Amino acid sequence: MMKTYKIAVIGQGYVGLPLSLEFAAHYPVLGFDINAQRVE
Repeated sequence: MMKTYKIAVIGQGYVGLPLSLEFAAHYPVLGFDINAQRVE
C-alpha cells in the first residue's frame, strides 16, 4: 500500500513560497499566510 502525503507550509514569504512550489511538484500542498495577497 502506498502512502499519500499532504504538506502544509505556514508562511509564504521568502522561504515558504519557494518551498511550497518545490513540494507541489511532487505532493499536494496547502500554503497559508496571514497576508491573503501572498497566497493568491
